[in-house]
Amino acid sequence: MTPRPGIREHAGIYLRGLMMGACDIIPGVSGGTIALITGIYERLVGAIGSIDPASAKHLARGDFASFQADLGKIDIPFLVVLLAGIGTAFLVMSGVILSLLTDHAVGTYSFFLGLILASAVVLFLEIRSLRAATLAYLVVGTGAGFLLAGLGHLDVGHSLPVLFLTGMVALCAMILPGISGAYMTLVLNQYEFMLAALRALSLPEIVAYIAGGVTGLLIFTKGLKYLLTTHPEAMLAFLTADARLGKDALGEGVSGRGYADRRLDLLHRRSRHRRRGGVREEALYGQRGLSPGGFNNILPF
Repeated sequence: MTPRPGIREHAGIYLRGLMMGACDIIPGVSGGTIALITGIYERLVGAIGSIDPASAKHLARGDFASFQADLGKIDIPFLVVLLAGIGTAFLVMSGVILSLLTDHAVGTYSFFLGLILASAVVLFLEIRSLRAATLAYLVVGTGAGFLLAGLGHLDVGHSLPVLFLTGMVALCAMILPGISGAYMTLVLNQYEFMLAALRALSLPEIVAYIAGGVTGLLIFTKGLKYLLTTHPEAMLAFLTADARLGKDALGEGVSGRGYADRRLDLLHRRSRHRRRGGVREEALYGQRGLSPGGFNNILPF
């Protein structure tokens, strides 16, 4: 059984969650890095790693003793308080960033670009020797960056399955120091849409994103942790090369004035038409002069 933290420790964990959430919502800044420098990274990884998906089977079979034993292995108070801080920061910062993207799009995206390039420099400085294998990973990472940069031109839309997959990728990135989950959400062309969903409290989109994130954490965290532990320089080289993606994704996407307002309007109208069982999503986009995959006229990445 994990120890119960006191009120003072709860407050410290909550403040760390606030800092992590504020960083996780900004492309180019990693909440995992905040967890590392504030001394809770190992505890966080351990808490997530102790979650056993088999616990759901115990609960479904009515084996409450085994289920309770599984819960006792998880640092639940820590996770709940930390997630409360992260969630608070998300709700507060989403409105702030939406306002900045609407009124100061060029400056805001330029700021994001600077953060991403700075992160790449920090990662590159962690590489102690440029061996052939490390250079190979740099090449592979650059190729992956160009490949992912092209995703913004695909007609992926903002359907719930797409948001689920985006959440899987983004939350796996958030848990790793030096990797920005918001950056990956931006790459997948879902960043401003999810900010608008948070501000409008559009539950279907939010639930799909979070469900994907939880699934991704449970599936991929151990594998990603293994790669960073056993092949740190190769992984750093790969991630450094991927910063090229940030330049391609952000360098041209700085003309999004008014985009956030249209996304908020769309979410409210989608919510109303769901309750009426009415028109299709494509019709809603068409009324605004948009198409589900046609955001490249606004953010061409």
